[in-house]
Amino acid sequence: MQTPEAVTAMGRLWTLGWGIKRIARELGCSKNTVRHYLRQGGWQPYRRPGRPNKLQGLESWLAASFQQHRGNADVVRQELQRVHGVQLSLRTVERAVRPWRQALEAQARATVRFETPPGRPRQVDFGTTDVSRGGHLVRVRRFVATLGSSRRNVVAGFAHERQAAWLDGWEQAFQPVAGIPEEGLRDTPRALVTDHDRATRTVGFHERFLAFARYWGFQPRACAPYRARPTGKDENGGGSAKHKAIAGRTFASWAALERPRQTWVRTVAEVRVPGTTGERPLDRFQRAEAQALTPLAQRPPFPPIRALTRRGHPEGGIEVDPHHYRVPWRLLGEAVSVQIRADPLRVLQGGQEVARHRRCHGRRHRCLDPAPLIGLVGGPCPADPASASTPPALLRPLAEYEALTGGRW
Repeated sequence: MQTPEAVTAMGRLWTLGWGIKRIARELGCSKNTVRHYLRQGGWQPYRRPGRPNKLQGLESWLAASFQQHRGNADVVRQELQRVHGVQLSLRTVERAVRPWRQALEAQARATVRFETPPGRPRQVDFGTTDVSRGGHLVRVRRFVATLGSSRRNVVAGFAHERQAAWLDGWEQAFQPVAGIPEEGLRDTPRALVTDHDRATRTVGFHERFLAFARYWGFQPRACAPYRARPTGKDENGGGSAKHKAIAGRTFASWAALERPRQTWVRTVAEVRVPGTTGERPLDRFQRAEAQALTPLAQRPPFPPIRALTRRGHPEGGIEVDPHHYRVPWRLLGEAVSVQIRADPLRVLQGGQEVARHRRCHGRRHRCLDPAPLIGLVGGPCPADPASASTPPALLRPLAEYEALTGGRW
């Protein structure tokens, strides 16, 4: 392969009357090379010999099939063999669809950003964090609620993600901002959603959750599951709470676990400046969003959230979540109703309260209140009211006993 300058020199010397042998000797190449370029009429870039292309004429079908199967080149290869009888390797098909793959990825990532008006949606979601508590590794569920306009966060911790935790977390999120937004946005957790039709996007909510939403006066909304974009503000806050609030720390109790999380919300989450708004969440909330929320108006908490049925076992107790709570031993084998809120846990039979306990957190704790075991063989003895009261006065004065015995002792 000769350079363009050498080929130009060949043509110039040929026009001056030089022979092919003399030109080859002058330029240091073979006579056939000189003949080739003189016959060609000048320098031309090298061209790879053409190969037969089995996809020629199928470009439009290939592009449509690639879009239909969402960029899956292997499925396109199978369809190509089934519909057109063209058998190619996967690598060949991938090279053919490469120009459309970049456009498909850009289309999937492209986003139209919009800002929600003040007081409209509050995004809520759960996340999980493994922490060391009391020398044991436990999994903590983080409830994160974020106001859409101001980005103000509320973070709470729970031991589970059942319906009670969702509704308790929602009520805890109302208190710091002293107001209720118009909408509550989350995905489709089974604790709140009874059915979800992916085709029609219709969502059926749990009756108790609908009653909770009517009681507090907000409209529940559900977004598609496993999609972080509709609740992106909340996902961001949950990730920060996980990695910055309690990451790498050890806690002695559940209360000790709550303190650094709330400190992080006050000192970091509410005063940092997001790049999207350029304003601190606390300042933005006080300026524009506080007035748009519905006041709480000293409304009491929602009535008992969880109602369970349990039977007393031989150890004089019941199992709940999965802690052991004692009940009167006479209820062995009897069905009792358990009503649960944050605190306390109430046990009822026939509408009458038979036990009340502070709720345990963590896993497999035992509430060892001895009172329900009174009257059971081997159990604690009931206190005698007569022995606990002030001793009664003597019916006779001591002087009469002294006269009968002949004097003082």
